[in-house]
This record gives sequence, structure tokens and C-alpha cells, in this order.
Amino acid sequence: MKKHPRLAALSRAVALYTVAFFIGLALVSSTRTSAKRHSAAATTQSGGSSGYHLLKTIPVPGDTGWDYLKFDPSSHRLYISRGDHVAVVNVETGKVVADIGGMQRIHGIVLAPEFNRGFVTDGQAAKVWIFNLKTLKVTGSAPAAPDADGEVYDTATKRVFTMNGDSKSSTVIDAKTGKVLSTIDLGGGPEFPVADGQGHVYANIEDKSEIVEIDSNTMKITNRWPLAPAESPSGLAIDTTNHILFSGCHNKMMAIVDASTGKVIATPAIGQGVDATRFDPGTGDAFSSNGDGTLTVIHEDSPTQFSVVDNVQTERGARTMALDPTTHEVFLVTAKFEPLPANAPPRTRRKMVADSFHVLVFGK
Repeated sequence: MKKHPRLAALSRAVALYTVAFFIGLALVSSTRTSAKRHSAAATTQSGGSSGYHLLKTIPVPGDTGWDYLKFDPSSHRLYISRGDHVAVVNVETGKVVADIGGMQRIHGIVLAPEFNRGFVTDGQAAKVWIFNLKTLKVTGSAPAAPDADGEVYDTATKRVFTMNGDSKSSTVIDAKTGKVLSTIDLGGGPEFPVADGQGHVYANIEDKSEIVEIDSNTMKITNRWPLAPAESPSGLAIDTTNHILFSGCHNKMMAIVDASTGKVIATPAIGQGVDATRFDPGTGDAFSSNGDGTLTVIHEDSPTQFSVVDNVQTERGARTMALDPTTHEVFLVTAKFEPLPANAPPRTRRKMVADSFHVLVFGK
């Protein structure tokens, strides 16, 4: 039967509308599916964050520079080497509890609690200052070598090993008596050292881009391992359980080394201007504190697999670090600096803003 023209036109219009409706529905569905996929990808990317963030800031008076940090979990004290004195801060109360003074240009700080003693290297005085952990007063000193810098306390032998940068040596001191036992020729300029508690001391040799292994009983070098492709190592940390060394190097790599064989296992990327590295055995995280204002977090997935988890924003100049293994908090220090004049000569150091020095406490 033949349709009326108007009915035919209406039928075509309904058909076109129906097609358009379903096309539109399909496009909306496709857009929603794409959005869901995009959202899932973004979630995956952000899920790699370490969770570390700034918990608090602790102001510390004084306008002198700074170097190594040492934390004592039992007393909640953070020892900060500050030019000619050690500032001692209780990180729980945020108060400076002592200033251990009378020094010249100090660097490393280690503690020997069984002897109630702390040891501070003084590069200018070429000695190690000894202080009482209870009174926080200097009680004596031991001779070292010019540019005495980093140091480590070896619990296996009860000895302090200093790293004398320009002198390219290590001074070994009996922690109980304060007497010098030996001087070890390292064959290069040392930086951070660590000890495994089983009779071995390891030290970065910055100008040779290598790590030396020292027998802490015989006080002799037993191994010398290249770090290539990593160069110019500074900070050094150790996983004593799995015998792994974490060496922060100035070409923006962390050389991860098997401490049993000296083999470089991995060289993950870190921030610019590393000074210190630390390892937290409770979380399996290794840290690199970088002068560019980042804290690189690397997780030990297994003794042979490592992944960069995060580059936490800190503050520029926060390059030295200590770690609380009980709370897993990370301590950094830095200060504010005045801008350089337009006509300042090259390598001019900026002046610190008065009373701007502070401790940054990071945690989860």
C-alpha cells in the first residue's frame, strides 16, 4: 500500500533521530571508557610515591656552616657539626640542649655509648675531639691528620676510623683509651666510611672513584673496588644483613655494590649534589640527600633488584642527613642565603641569612 508523503517524511525523521541518538550514546560511552583508562594510568603513576613528606621544621640559632649529622635514637638527640662547635638538638622537643664548643673546623661525629664517649673530627686542628655523652663536655683529644673529615665507629673492634681527605689516610683510635693505634695510607682522598660490625670498614675514595675495604682488626686494606660508571663518590651507607653498599656519586648515580665481591650491582639515578646516603633496614629504603633540594628514595626490592621510588622535594642545600631507624624519620639541615651581588666574582659564597639555619624532619 502506498504511504502518504507526510507520513513517509515523518518516518524518515524518526529514523534519523534514532540513529543520531545511538551514535551519541556510543560516543559518550567511548569518552567515559577513555577517561577511566586515563584515570587508572594516573593512579598507577602517583602510587609509586614513597609517602615521605615534611613533618616539622626546627630552628637552630647561629650563622656558622654545617657538615655531618649524627642521630642517637636512645636520647632523641641530633648532633650537628657546625663549624667550630657541635649543636645538640632534641628532635622531640625541638630544643637545642647543648653546644659543644672550643673546636676549629669540624666535620664528622660518631658515638661510642659503651664508653660514654663521642668523637668529632677537626680538619683544621688535625685532631679528634672526645666528649662525654652525659655532660656534653669535651674531655680530651687525639691527634689525627690535616683535613680529618668523615669517620666511623667500628663496634667489632671498638675503634674509631677517621677519613683524612687531603692527607689521603685513615687514623685509627682506640675508643676506650683515646690512643692512636695506626695510620692507614688509603692511596686517595676518602669521604664517607661505614662499618659492617663484622670486622670490615668500607670507605669511598672520591678522587679515584672507588671503594676500599679495610680489615678493622689488622688495620690493612684488603680490597679496592672501582665504581664505574659511577664517579666521584661521597655518601656511603650499608645494608649489613645483605652485605650491600650504597655509594652516592656526583655524576647523579648511586653505585650499589655487593660488599662481598665488590661487584657493582646497579647504578640508579639520584639528584644533583649528593653528600650523604643512608639505609633504613626496617623499610629497605636507601636515601640520597642532594644539594639541589631533593631526597632520592631507592627501595631494595631484593638483594639484586632496586627501584627509584621517589624524589622528595626538600630545600636547596639540604645535602647532609641522619636517620632514625626506630621511627624511620629522616633529618636534613639547611639555611637561607642572601642573593649574590651582580658583580660578584666566580665561586663567591652567598652569605647566610641570620638565624635561618634549621632542621627538616621528614617522615610518613
